[in-house]
Amino acid sequence: YRKSNMSNNDYQICRRCVMDTTDPDIAFDSHGVCNHCHTYDALMMEHHFGGESGKRKLAEIVENIKIAGKNNEYDCVIGVSGGVDSSYVAYIVKESGLRPFAVHLDNGWNSELAVKNIEQLLKRLNIELYMHVVEWDEFKDLQLAFLKASTPDSDIPSDHAIVSLMRQIARERKIQYILSGCNLRTETHIPRAWSQGHGDWKYIKSIHNRFGTVEIKTYPHTGLISQLWYRATQHWVDILDYVDYVKRDAKRLLQEKMCWQDYGGKHYESIYTRFYQGYILPRKFGYDKRRSHCSSLICSGEITREEALEELKHEPYPVELQKQDRDYVLKKLNLTDEEFEEIMNLPRKSYWDYPSYGKSFYQNPLFKVANSIRKRTRAYIKQL
Repeated sequence: YRKSNMSNNDYQICRRCVMDTTDPDIAFDSHGVCNHCHTYDALMMEHHFGGESGKRKLAEIVENIKIAGKNNEYDCVIGVSGGVDSSYVAYIVKESGLRPFAVHLDNGWNSELAVKNIEQLLKRLNIELYMHVVEWDEFKDLQLAFLKASTPDSDIPSDHAIVSLMRQIARERKIQYILSGCNLRTETHIPRAWSQGHGDWKYIKSIHNRFGTVEIKTYPHTGLISQLWYRATQHWVDILDYVDYVKRDAKRLLQEKMCWQDYGGKHYESIYTRFYQGYILPRKFGYDKRRSHCSSLICSGEITREEALEELKHEPYPVELQKQDRDYVLKKLNLTDEEFEEIMNLPRKSYWDYPSYGKSFYQNPLFKVANSIRKRTRAYIKQL
């Protein structure tokens, strides 16, 4: 690979997908294909199971879940956001004969369509829902802290809380399996520079300690020790990696059978996420999340590169809706136009500018030596 450096080299875009040098860590091979595409190929080969192989693996997983949960009212936990991935998980879980308990985090930013989708879906599938409503003053303060930290990952407060909540509910109800909508086919081209630290409570806490003003008392979170315990006692399964998951087909099925409605963008069931990804990220950081989403869909064969390039010529979402979202977000966060512009003009920072587990461990010289040995050992074993 030849690593790109925006300060020294001209702009470059992958010849296979649409990832480009707005990812500061991107690297290209001699054919102009980026590292994300090669990672996609490797992960799909090692961890994705389609066709008959996927059916066998899925049947085995389903049987294990039923055995582990035979004495419980529910045998698995699923998260529901109203988006296509989590909605399709709910559908296939019920089709597989499992007894899911659905969890939803209401962070105050649900669109009306998201609420409607969740209600329609779970009613038709007869799935019980636990809805956790965040304490707004705490959560708003945490979101504001991330905006003031000036890092490109201000959705982390939601992402961390959702995973933590699902794990906590599973523990309380003695459920061993958590099934997620994460999947390799549509979520592999994700630059670390654009967003990282979702599971890093030290990182989240350090940002809030520096920029927050409200004490955190009820926010669902998971520290390092708890994470290790959860990983040892719970099974987290990305169940869409065991089916032939095609997003457009999943949308069509959900629309026909569940009266589900599309949002027009990945994670746009949240007004804040829509505004952050479609307005703040492109303007402040030059990051267009559509490149990541479209690139995975190109590699999975769901869209062509030409279709993705055409989409990228247009605004992330309608300008009039951007204006409405801007007014709504500023009002809800109690920000004036001047305060928001100050945030937009702050120097850009990254995950590595704040205390974190990653900084404590991954940048430690001993860890780097151990990781280097691990990689060489794995490479040697593969050659045997």
